[in-house]
Amino acid sequence: MAERTGQRLSIFPLAGALLFPRAQLPLHIFEPRYRALISDALARDRRVSMIQPRGAGEPPPLFEVGCIGHIREVERLDDGRFNIVLDGINRFRILRELAVTTPFRQVEADLSDFADAEAPDALPSIVRAEIEREARRFADSRGVLVDWTEVSRLDDETLVNAIAAIAPFDAAAKQALLEAATLDQRADLLAQFLAFFRRGDDEPATLQ
Repeated sequence: MAERTGQRLSIFPLAGALLFPRAQLPLHIFEPRYRALISDALARDRRVSMIQPRGAGEPPPLFEVGCIGHIREVERLDDGRFNIVLDGINRFRILRELAVTTPFRQVEADLSDFADAEAPDALPSIVRAEIEREARRFADSRGVLVDWTEVSRLDDETLVNAIAAIAPFDAAAKQALLEAATLDQRADLLAQFLAFFRRGDDEPATLQ
């Protein structure tokens, strides 16, 4: 069994970028410190841990929960940049930030709060229908064209996590979705957020 507590993780703070277990996240890496992070990860375990900053500052404060990713695909560009795709593995909770000499930040983390190893059970059909209904309303309110036939073919976890990742919610809402203990809870929150942010289209809507 993999170690669940006291793991040393190299982190990539990026607002609005959510990675979930069994989901994928494409990233374009251009800042020197994160080029160093990717080079280091490729030389070791190919792991990059995504987390959202919780505010401004240098370095910015961080939310407590993020997700470990494994570099699935990598393209090295001639000028030192990278295009990568991460596979989500497991969520983690920061125990403490480590004092390091690397240009990228590192933390000690605990994975034991999250049961991410196995895919969740399917959602109740009424919950699935509500997600699709609210997603349609949200897309229509923004004038976004969506192939709903293709959407209907997605499994429940892929559907919920994909909408959570791409929806233009604020950082607090996205973080709440990431931290939801179960898919059922995430789906319930997602339906609420889709309705909340749709109603707030006429004026800024921020979840505190």
